[in-house]
Amino acid sequence: MPSFDIVSEFDQHEASNAVDQANREVQSRFDFKGVDASFALEGEKVQLEAEVDFQLKQMIDVLRNRLIARGIDARCMDIQDPVLSGVKARQEVVLKQGLDQAEAKDVVKRIKASKLKVQAQIQGEKVRVTGKKRDDLQSVMALLRGEEGPELPLQFDNFRD
Repeated sequence: MPSFDIVSEFDQHEASNAVDQANREVQSRFDFKGVDASFALEGEKVQLEAEVDFQLKQMIDVLRNRLIARGIDARCMDIQDPVLSGVKARQEVVLKQGLDQAEAKDVVKRIKASKLKVQAQIQGEKVRVTGKKRDDLQSVMALLRGEEGPELPLQFDNFRD
């Protein structure tokens, strides 16, 4: 029986490369001349540090562009509130990975509402979709990628025929 898994992941190595490229871009930009601004990747969190809040907003745009250029969906970014303390402004961006229960239930609900002849079941941080026809599985993929799909960075892997 054909099946595939719906996951929400990103390549950690590509995220590291994107943060390194963002650091280089900030150091070479004219509007950041003489400014102590940097990115630091710690696990799945990116620490942004600058002198003022306005620079943090520019740095988030730089990071978003670098992540997209490295093939990471920008929707995985969970931007926290900035922390302003005297001379420094800090902000944390969490790179979300995996589907939590609420998101997985939403995906399953959307699949069931489509009335396609497939079964969807939650298995930890992924959703397995099975059906009798390959075309039905491809319709599910198109549904989740389309306008009616969730605002999540979804990937489809482990496709079995």
